[in-house]
Amino acid sequence: MTSDAHLNELGEFLKARRSELSPREVGLPDSGGRRRVAGLRREEVALLTAISTDYYTRLEQGRIQPSASVLAAVARVLHLEDDQRDYLFGLAGKDPGGPRRRAVQKVQPQLQRLLDDLSATPGMVTGRRMDVLAWNPLAAALMTDFGKIPEKKRNYVRVLFTDPEVRAMYADWEGNARMCVAHLRMQAAKFPDDPRLAALVGELSVQDANFREWWGGHHVATRSLGTKVFHHPVVGELVLDWATLTCSTDSEQELLVWTAEPGTPSYDGLRFLASWAATHIGQSEADAVN
Repeated sequence: MTSDAHLNELGEFLKARRSELSPREVGLPDSGGRRRVAGLRREEVALLTAISTDYYTRLEQGRIQPSASVLAAVARVLHLEDDQRDYLFGLAGKDPGGPRRRAVQKVQPQLQRLLDDLSATPGMVTGRRMDVLAWNPLAAALMTDFGKIPEKKRNYVRVLFTDPEVRAMYADWEGNARMCVAHLRMQAAKFPDDPRLAALVGELSVQDANFREWWGGHHVATRSLGTKVFHHPVVGELVLDWATLTCSTDSEQELLVWTAEPGTPSYDGLRFLASWAATHIGQSEADAVN
């Protein structure tokens, strides 16, 4: 039987986690007005959890013994990470079971510093599911301005299939897209219970017939280098070699860079694009701040 002290601690823990979330983070409309309390309101958590406000209030007051299903729903709504979820279930004397929620990936500081130093080389860092975790201004100029994409949608495969301008830049879009789908298959084998990967696959399967067909083919592949041809709207044709470097402190993060052979038109084109990016990308960021 769970003690009153544990239930009280459970309630305090839920209050603390609730105070850290905004309506926008859980998909609720944010009126922008001043809120009386920090974070989500009790009634908002109850709504998203599909329980009554009275039940959730008693839960935070330590007056009720919750079921495992209620705890799982609350953990999902409050975006609890694995350790937090285990702690919540432990306080209630329940077995967490089920798939564990993986912590949100953040770019490793070493990779971020390396990106910052690549002024003449496009580079970006990808993580699980090929999510785009970081990029430099030249990568934004070459591919797309990832900063304008909501963080939860900032995924290389999604951009490749859903952005018509990115699709048009690849001379061999189909070959590149097929390889990305095969690589994503490898990710699915490593993380079979990843709900975000499942959601990504479901979304793209509905939106794109090619993705649906290629995903159904169950092809897998890993590649660490190659050559791509871009038809860039600013500098024209770019023939770029690409390579990936795996982070030693987080093997799920990779630095992807594009380079051109010195003395070639593509080499000169990259340098012109770097100069263009310094003006246009920098001005765009300044306008956003102002």
